[in-house]
Order: sequence, then structure tokens, then C-alpha cells
Amino acid sequence: MSAATPNLIRTTLATRWAKLSPREQRGLSWLGVLLAVLLFWRIALAPALDTLRSSETQRAQLAQQLAQMQALEVQVQALQQRHMLSRDEALRTLQGLSQPLGKQLELTVQGERVSVQIKAMPAQTLAQWLNQARTQAQVLPQEAHWVRQTGPQWDGTLVLRLPSANAPNKGSTP
Repeated sequence: MSAATPNLIRTTLATRWAKLSPREQRGLSWLGVLLAVLLFWRIALAPALDTLRSSETQRAQLAQQLAQMQALEVQVQALQQRHMLSRDEALRTLQGLSQPLGKQLELTVQGERVSVQIKAMPAQTLAQWLNQARTQAQVLPQEAHWVRQTGPQWDGTLVLRLPSANAPNKGSTP
């Protein structure tokens, strides 16, 4: 495009404008103003209003996430300050937790691992037992092979890891 081309376009448009009646010129002027207002709305105001509308929802989500993070922080601090069990203490605690469940749980100890056979255990009971095993006996799940039976009952196996035999009495969890 040469430098003369913009001048040529401007001259052509000015000539066409001059040929329009005053009513057509007014109509096109109003159309230009409306287009400018619409463009300003779409570029400047609409995104800001959308952000303002969604800010309360985002604030609520962030508050919920903050509460979850603070709850996790409390859990971490509690875990860091608890007494670390030895392998034998953890095994005794795990056996004590399993005794009330009778034949629903069968423990088999293999070194640092405990294989747990689960038979027709309700989901809620299994969840409570796993939580207690993790927090009180300080065992960690390694493998889980479960099958849901009729209703909310589960069968399967679970492999847990005991704290190491030479674990210190204080410190972080395994």
C-alpha cells in the first residue's frame, strides 16, 4: 500500500459523504455512535461486570479452600507431634482394633507387612477401621483389592505397612 492510498480512500469517503442527504448523514452518525458504544461495552465494561458478578462465588470457594487447608494443617501438626510407635506396638494396636470385628477381618503378619482379609464388612465399618488403623496403629495401606458385595458390604484383601522395626520413639509418621 502506498502513502497515497489512505489519502485516496479518505477522499473517496469524503466525496460519498458529501453526496448523502443530511438525514442519511445523521443516521450514519448515530449508527457510528451506537457501534462505538457497543464496542466500548463489549471490550471495557462487560468483562469487568462479569468479574464483579462472579467475585462473590469465587470468594466463597476460596474461603472453603482456606478452611480445608487450615484443617489439613492442624492434622499435619498433630501427626508431627504424636509419639511414633515401634513395629511391635503398632502390631498390638492393630490387633486390638481388629478383635471386635471378629471374622470380618483376618490379619496375617509377614515381616513389615500385614495382609488383611476382609469378609462381608459394611463400608462405614471398614472406613472407621481404616482411619483408626492409620491414626492409632500408624500403619499405611500399600495395596487394596476389594469387591463390593450385595448392599454396602465389601470383601477383599488389604496390605498394610507397619512402622519399621528400628523406628525412633518420636518424630514424623512413617
